[in-house]
Order: sequence, then structure tokens, then C-alpha cells
Amino acid sequence: MDMSAVVRFLDWEKDPSEGAATMRERLSKVVAGLGFDFFKLVRQAGPESGAVDMILAEQWPSDWPELYAKRKYATIDPTLRYLGHSQGGFRWREPMEAYQEDPHYKRMERMMADARRFGLEDGYVFPVHGRRGLVGYLTIAGGYVELLRSEMAMMDALAKKAFWELVELLDPAAHERLNRPVTMQMTKREMQTLEYLGCGMTSNEMGTALGLSAHTVDWYMNGIQEKLHAKNRHHVVAIAFRLGLIS
Repeated sequence: MDMSAVVRFLDWEKDPSEGAATMRERLSKVVAGLGFDFFKLVRQAGPESGAVDMILAEQWPSDWPELYAKRKYATIDPTLRYLGHSQGGFRWREPMEAYQEDPHYKRMERMMADARRFGLEDGYVFPVHGRRGLVGYLTIAGGYVELLRSEMAMMDALAKKAFWELVELLDPAAHERLNRPVTMQMTKREMQTLEYLGCGMTSNEMGTALGLSAHTVDWYMNGIQEKLHAKNRHHVVAIAFRLGLIS
């Protein structure tokens, strides 16, 4: 495993004369040096990134996407579901362990078994977050490769660098939108509610601490969620941490 290639990638300063093809080639070499055969860097669909997912760079088994689409695996893909609330990189086996009680677990197992037939025996996913939440991810796959915690952290950094530089090269307008500062005003009560939420309190517990009813706390939470463009309370906490609203 060549982690020095990851270090060189992170230290590399983009030459204005080099385009997306150069970045993709560099990324491909790094992934191969780590012992993986495949990778995919994706800009996720969403209000900040456009109507459909955009593949920024890819080296993937040629027939796997067709089977994946035919069997509608996107609806139950455990790695994509886990990605929604993960703050850092994770191994494919982690969501499989987390969703053992899920009603779709058998289909998840079938999906992973099908993936192995195409050489996707094991892999990792590294999420990329923008100011408003998840904007994309890098997945690397192939045989069984063990990454240490420190190596996972380096790959998290690599995913971010590759993502933002390719988005800037391929769609400068999207790059500007995704990096646009979040402007909002939180009331004192909303900030108090947010702090308590970050501590893991329920609506009833927050209501007791604030001298409010649980219904009123929920009303404040709905306002916070709307301001942060968050999908749920877990997403609220994740965005608030990234914006420095809570610590």
C-alpha cells in the first residue's frame, strides 16, 4: 500500500493549465497504489448540486451499473443510506452490520453478493460535506484492504480535495453555489434549543430545561430545521457542528 501517493496528491497544487483529465488520472493512480481496482467520485443530487447525480470521476466494473439499475438496488443500497448520517469515511461492512434488523436486509445481502461477482469484494466510502450538508462522496473498492484510522483520515482529506477541484473544473457555477456562505439569524431561544439538541436531549427534556412545553420546543425545532435546510434532527446537529453553531 502506497500512502505516500496520497500525501503527494494532498500536497499537489493544481496547475491552471491542467484540466479534469489530469486530476482523474492522478486520482486513479492513488487508488491503484492503495491496492484498490475501482473508484467513483460523485456529486450528489440536491437543491445545491443540481437535479441528478453527476459522476466526476469513475473507474467501475462495466456491467455492474446495468445490473444495479435493473434490480433497483439504489432504493436499498446500505452504503448510500449510511452515507446520509456519516460524518467520516466508513467501510462497506459497517452499514451491513448496522442494518441487520432492517426489513430489506436480505436484499442488501443479495446486492453485496452480486457486487462481489463483479470484483467489488470490499470497499470504503468517504463523504464530502458542504456548508449545507452532504454534497458528494468518493467510494473505492476491489479486494480486501485494511485501512488504519490515520489512513482513513488521509483518504477523507483526499476525497474532499479531489471533489472540490473537479467540481470547480467541470462546473464553476456549482462550485460557487456549494461554497456560498450560509446566512441566517438564530434567535436566543433557537440557539438554546440547538445547544440542548446537541447534548442529545429529547423535546420533553429540552422543554423542562427551558420552561416550555414539548410542543413549543418542536415548533422551535421546525424553525431551526427550515433555516438550516436540514432533513431531520440528526441532520440539524451535523450542519450546526460544521457551521460552528454548537461545539
